[in-house]
Amino acid sequence: MLKGYTVPRTPLGKSSLNPPPPWHYSGDVIGVEFWASPDATAATLPQGLTPDPDTNGHAVVLFIDWQFTGEQDEYLDPARYQYREFLLLVDARYGDRRVAWCPYIFVDNDAALARGWIQGFPKRLASVYQTRSYLAPSKAAAPVAAGGRFGASMSASGQRLVEARVTLREPVADPSTLLSRPTVNLRYFPRLSAGQHDQPAINELVLSMTDDLKVVDAWAGEGAVTFPDAAGEELSALAPVRNGAGFRMGLSYTVTDLQLLEDLTH
Repeated sequence: MLKGYTVPRTPLGKSSLNPPPPWHYSGDVIGVEFWASPDATAATLPQGLTPDPDTNGHAVVLFIDWQFTGEQDEYLDPARYQYREFLLLVDARYGDRRVAWCPYIFVDNDAALARGWIQGFPKRLASVYQTRSYLAPSKAAAPVAAGGRFGASMSASGQRLVEARVTLREPVADPSTLLSRPTVNLRYFPRLSAGQHDQPAINELVLSMTDDLKVVDAWAGEGAVTFPDAAGEELSALAPVRNGAGFRMGLSYTVTDLQLLEDLTH
């Protein structure tokens, strides 16, 4: 019998891209909030979600330097389970509930790509970089303190798609305000059978579940993000009409489940 939580399923299961949940994450986050054209953010929403009229095109970008583990000390294999990520979240509503929707997300690791597709995150491969902070004092250390400056970027298919800059000013009094909306995803897997290409095998609107969520050492200040025009890409349609706060924080949580909101398959 073949074994493994994800493909490839093999005689021993050792080659599987990922272990079964629970999945534990810990990382450093650089983020920038901004406002895009409300029409542009609304155009990214799937069936079941509507624009949030109270926030009028509000969105946020997050760059995250992640470390992952399952239950078998996978974090000791950083070549396989350490990765970097860029994602964009736009404000939306599910009924009367305030949520975030993720139209774009990029990672630099195939195991993270597979986990994302299982959860409904539309992950693609990319090169993602962010300024790191180090304990030893230096001009290169990028301290998490007033005046600390951080940069981040993402490139895919040979093109620079996102650039961000953050200057920290003060600690965030209530870090929970930085991630106040649950994320809604779309689990979408198309069929290849002839005549059924427009009839997906799975088309589910789901709520991302994060257990034991922790936000620590959160600082905020000024932020700016740009989306350069690029061939074959649509991120630039969400170009900011106004930038908001920039921030940096430590983040951790565990994933064991998701909540089905709507089955859109039929």
